[in-house]
Amino acid sequence: MLAEAGQAAGAVATMLPRAEGALADLARRVAARPPPVITTAARGSSDHAASVFKYLVELGAGIPVASIGPSIASVYARPLRLSDALHVTVSQSGQSPDLVALQDAAKAGGALTLAVVNTPGSPVAAGADIVVDICAGPERSIAATKTFIASAAALAAVAAAIAADASLEAALAALPEALDGSQALPDPALVAALASTTSLFCVGRGPALGLAAEAALKFKELAALHAEAFSLAEVMHGPLGLVRPGFPVLGFVPEDDALSLGRAALERLAEAGANLATFSPALLPGRTLPMPRTGAAAIDALAAMPAFYRLVHAVALARGRDPEAPPHLAKVTHTA
Repeated sequence: MLAEAGQAAGAVATMLPRAEGALADLARRVAARPPPVITTAARGSSDHAASVFKYLVELGAGIPVASIGPSIASVYARPLRLSDALHVTVSQSGQSPDLVALQDAAKAGGALTLAVVNTPGSPVAAGADIVVDICAGPERSIAATKTFIASAAALAAVAAAIAADASLEAALAALPEALDGSQALPDPALVAALASTTSLFCVGRGPALGLAAEAALKFKELAALHAEAFSLAEVMHGPLGLVRPGFPVLGFVPEDDALSLGRAALERLAEAGANLATFSPALLPGRTLPMPRTGAAAIDALAAMPAFYRLVHAVALARGRDPEAPPHLAKVTHTA
């Protein structure tokens, strides 16, 4: 797992130039016929990468992005009205029949289809109008690490192409170096605190919310810890009632327009007794963990993921779990 996480920077560095043709094609089509809406379809870690994409597009281009449950097509067999829309499928294997069915339904409903995959010869890729290969290569670890980072980076490049955002493109060029610099060993005191708990929150806002969701998933599958992801706004609407003295909260808070609101939310969590640890370039309540800067705050949290993977790997080991063989899980999950 950790070896593959360390390959993420190389995957992103390889993917960006290879995707230029597909991204240029997408940019031309979007400029000629701007989509009124963008829809996404993904499962698991890929869906968390799609959450990052949602915020990047809505912030950069002002186009609403909505996730569609694949079962709409695969189980319920309902048609979709997506005239002039863009439909984005995110899948490491590109083999899930439900994602293929939804992509077909989106195309039949009038959408331009884009596939972000790690397997260019897969059924999802074969059925898409445009394909972006994340270039991550084989991933043997049950836990997605480099494929998650590469998928999120590819989707950020898609968002930059849609919005014609040169600053985001420049930050993506700096992302591999930032990822390579995010290899710090985890704080033993933080590892011990997380290993001894039974539940925790992972929090973020905007593009960082998808990173919080991915972190919560990793705690579940690798460390058998009940972890839930919340927006730093939504955590105040009910979940705050679960916080007690020592309750762990792991945050992802870049220096963006939501920083002051995020700091205020963390201060409120601290008042309730939360044991806070936050990946951020800013000094925040509790432990502040390093978050590299890329030049665009919207993707800085993504650069912190290698350090997070080291943290959750250490927590799993401290709890007597084998991160390479989490029970009940397989690399490829087939759903309807």
